[in-house]
Amino acid sequence: MNHKIQAEINKRVETLRAHQHQDGSWRYMFEGSVMTDAFMIMTLRTLEVKNEQLIQRLVNRLLHLQTSDGVWKLHEDEKRGNLSTTVQAYTALLFSGHFKREDRLLRKAERFILHHGGLEKTHFMTKWMLAVHGLYPWPRCFYVPLSLLLLPTYSPLNFYELSAYARIHFAPMMIAANKKLNVQSTWTPDIRYLIRSTNRDLHDTWYDEYRSVSSFFTTELKRLASLPSYIQRLGYQAAERYMLDRIEKDGTLNSYASATFFMIYALLALKYKKDSPLIQSALFGLTNLVTNANGFDHLENSTSTVWDTALLSYALQEAGVSSTDKMIERSLHYLLSKQHTKQGDWVIHNPGALPGGWGFSHINTINPDLDDTSAALRALSRKAIRDETVRMAWQRGTSWLLSMQNKDGGFAAFEKNTNHPLFTYIPLENAEDAATDPSTPDLTGRVLEYLGTYAGMNQHHPSIQSAMNWLLSQQHRDGSWYGRWGVCYIYGTWAAVTGLRAVGVERSHSQIAKAIQWLKSIQHEDGGWGESCESAVLKTYKPLSFSTPSQTAWALDALISVCSINDKAITKGMQFLLEANELPHHQRHYPTGIGLPGQFYINYHSYNEIFPLLTFGHYLQRSTKN
Repeated sequence: MNHKIQAEINKRVETLRAHQHQDGSWRYMFEGSVMTDAFMIMTLRTLEVKNEQLIQRLVNRLLHLQTSDGVWKLHEDEKRGNLSTTVQAYTALLFSGHFKREDRLLRKAERFILHHGGLEKTHFMTKWMLAVHGLYPWPRCFYVPLSLLLLPTYSPLNFYELSAYARIHFAPMMIAANKKLNVQSTWTPDIRYLIRSTNRDLHDTWYDEYRSVSSFFTTELKRLASLPSYIQRLGYQAAERYMLDRIEKDGTLNSYASATFFMIYALLALKYKKDSPLIQSALFGLTNLVTNANGFDHLENSTSTVWDTALLSYALQEAGVSSTDKMIERSLHYLLSKQHTKQGDWVIHNPGALPGGWGFSHINTINPDLDDTSAALRALSRKAIRDETVRMAWQRGTSWLLSMQNKDGGFAAFEKNTNHPLFTYIPLENAEDAATDPSTPDLTGRVLEYLGTYAGMNQHHPSIQSAMNWLLSQQHRDGSWYGRWGVCYIYGTWAAVTGLRAVGVERSHSQIAKAIQWLKSIQHEDGGWGESCESAVLKTYKPLSFSTPSQTAWALDALISVCSINDKAITKGMQFLLEANELPHHQRHYPTGIGLPGQFYINYHSYNEIFPLLTFGHYLQRSTKN
């Protein structure tokens, strides 16, 4: 088997060498749902931008993704289809002008929407997008005083207790919602027939299902709303400034397409003209996020260039490519150019640290995250031993990463100690997943894996001991760990096991043994592993009926770190992985990344390159040692 694996590694290395860009990066599609494509069509038509070619290309992808039942799904095994996604695509097709309500494809979608509750049952973000176009009424209760942005950071209810993701979307959304924006064009359709309620006031029913708001939260918002009008005006100015200060040089807001759409409508609500430079720059940035893959254009919610490049550079080195290889040197040069030098919002909760992290996309300069930072540092580690410039960057990054440890011992995605339980009561769907940024097992495991393998730290170091204790406390009864940013329990268990092993936890540790037993128990007959996106919603493991390459690689990498290299589960899994390139499309392209559970899943086109290569490399390392 070693010979076959080495041959497969060699083939993959040469393919990646050919695909590397001149700047040293690798660029793979960050493929999400239809949301961004649909929102782009709506926005172009609302702003009356004449770009028929782009609209047609986005329409083509929407049509391609519609099922024979006339609906749209977030993932293949979503049984009935997805209501919010179907409404997004349906509305965008009407906005495009290429379809009418009477068309057969839309008739099928209409029946599905009405059968599953109509517009009233869609997700908050979908309702917001409909409301700004006058397609759904703004609720009277949906008013969050923007004076919230004026509260000091030591206040228990302040803007910076929200997660970075929530803040960058919340600010523009609240501007438009508070001003009850209604912007239309000659392209705006009438879809009131999709509202099922007849005897109830929709203004008051939008949040009927979300009344479990703490009295403290409600009281504080009422108090803020009662402040004088000039204070409220200052709140709008603060929200506007918050957005403008976080526009990247390509015109996007924090490099996210979703936040950029919301910013465009917030600017319209603030009386910016449709042709204002800020709005035109934002459209330019959005247009540059359109990428072609598999024959269809898709507007990525952001690029994943830094993430992909860091992980590929690291995987190649683990698979035996020298850090002095020109391909690796170019990738490291690219990564060094993307290290952050400016303070971002993270400094609010971590004022003593110097910048040194990395962000996710190639345009990101102020919003670093811990996963990208640890990935970039892994790639730089071998070169840092010999090169002073690289070593200085590596030390800055490692110092920043360590400084971001939460007081509970774990590590979060973007910020430090931003997990106030009060904000999980915000009356919106996914508040628990989006409003706060708690420690997660996958992030904590990944950081531990880096610190143990490349920073020379072990379980005797106080920071490592604290992280270990937190991580061990998060294991589920069946032996698994939950992964927030990958699907899902396989991802979290892989990160936890490899992280704990890297800092010196013995193979025989009872919790490690339990995790390995669980991974073996869910292996498929074909030797692979597969887990449904539904796991993220159910918060319990739900198997797929088929195996995927990335999830198989995660499970195998965990097993390789613990078991004998001749273990039957490993042998069977490696055989599956060697043949993974021949799998049908649905197995190779099932989304195994998570943006927002139940709403936004990600098919990273890079993952089938990164993680099998990494696992092949680790298998040969263990085999050689044996």
